[in-house]
Amino acid sequence: MTQTPKNIAIIGSGLVGSLLAIYLKRHGHSVTVFDRRPDIRTIDFSGRSINLAMSNRGWKSLRKVGLEDSIKNIAIPLNKRAMHVNDKPVYFQKYGKEGEAIWSISRGILNRKMIDLAEAAGTIFRFNEKVWDINLSDAKIFTGESEKSEWKEYQYDLIFGCDGAFSRVRHKMQRRSRFDYSQDFIDVGYKELTIPPDEDGSHKLDKNSFHIWPRGKFMLIAMPNIDGSFTCTLFLPFEGEVSFENITTEKEAKAFFKTYFPNVKKEIENLTGDFFKNPTSAMVTMKCYPWTYWDKVALVGDSAHAIVPFYGQGMNAGFEDIYELDELMTTYGDDWEVIFSKYQTNRKPNADAIAELSYRNFIEMSSKTASPNFLLQKKIEKRFAAKHPDKWIPVYSRVTFSERPYAEALAIGDEQEKIMQEIMKLSDIETKWDSEEVEKKMIELLSST
Repeated sequence: MTQTPKNIAIIGSGLVGSLLAIYLKRHGHSVTVFDRRPDIRTIDFSGRSINLAMSNRGWKSLRKVGLEDSIKNIAIPLNKRAMHVNDKPVYFQKYGKEGEAIWSISRGILNRKMIDLAEAAGTIFRFNEKVWDINLSDAKIFTGESEKSEWKEYQYDLIFGCDGAFSRVRHKMQRRSRFDYSQDFIDVGYKELTIPPDEDGSHKLDKNSFHIWPRGKFMLIAMPNIDGSFTCTLFLPFEGEVSFENITTEKEAKAFFKTYFPNVKKEIENLTGDFFKNPTSAMVTMKCYPWTYWDKVALVGDSAHAIVPFYGQGMNAGFEDIYELDELMTTYGDDWEVIFSKYQTNRKPNADAIAELSYRNFIEMSSKTASPNFLLQKKIEKRFAAKHPDKWIPVYSRVTFSERPYAEALAIGDEQEKIMQEIMKLSDIETKWDSEEVEKKMIELLSST
């Protein structure tokens, strides 16, 4: 169904806001994007970014508006993890089947590109204009220099809140009766560091790998950029024996890296400079409901469901929100109340599922990936999945290389984990892990679930 053109405001010019603008312009709407920050295309972007991992859901959303190929030009495919465990050679774990990969993209480069594309499609951007208040029932927004300055009033037909985990739009919705809201910070923060390219512009580490240095309660990751550098992210507790709190001098920072990351210490450019210059950022899981207000206002992306970044699905989940909204717009035309109602009931269970999966993946990446038992379990699962692809798709592949609902991946993953706990209890599992006996036992346990 076609839609009657509406005058629409989007709050937030990030990845989700700019892609939503492109989708809405294709339906013939007038779109204005407000952002309290300056235009990202005019400033240096660094210091608090984790590189993005685009996977199937994100690509599907870009493909629908013809952007997949142009975005792949600024991304690098990663088909495996490279595990850096002290006193052992680097070892590699393939992500999925042949040809399956996640794609590393710099957040700044992608965001600039998406704003360019949205602007080319006719979107108006109003940067350095902070939204202070929203009249939900009338779809009015009020902007100004400060909370006490004179405000400018804008009238719209619809408002989309794409303004992140600490959304101003959601803040207004929270004041309404029976609005559920929770936020949960983890006690681990992160800091960005950089590995520069070699003198010839090539990458210092394998460029088609997602590099992980797992160290139990903390870890370092590195993802490649198209200029030959790597964006590294150090995840470390805020407080405690080994923590950000206890690294306050250059000497302490150097000692920390020498102790825990000796094989990469020399690669990280300006290690102590970056460490003290770049902010230490927090990570939050934010859940709320409802996501919409009548036929006037809807939250999309992190403003509705912020998650920790350990599955690389934050952007992918936000893009999938837009894809689903677009399907509903095509089906229900001008009935925005039905569109919004179905959007939130369809998406909420999946947002909750990926929040849970993302938190679990932090535990897996930081501590379990270095455990021999865990690695053996993964080997058994991988062998079985290769022999019986109709019976077993690993949960990582269900999330990353599939477009099936996140809630389904979580439920099936829990069933698979129960089966694997039984398998790992078998006597002499270390020696007979690849035997017919183990395979038969897995088939038997599967048929009884």
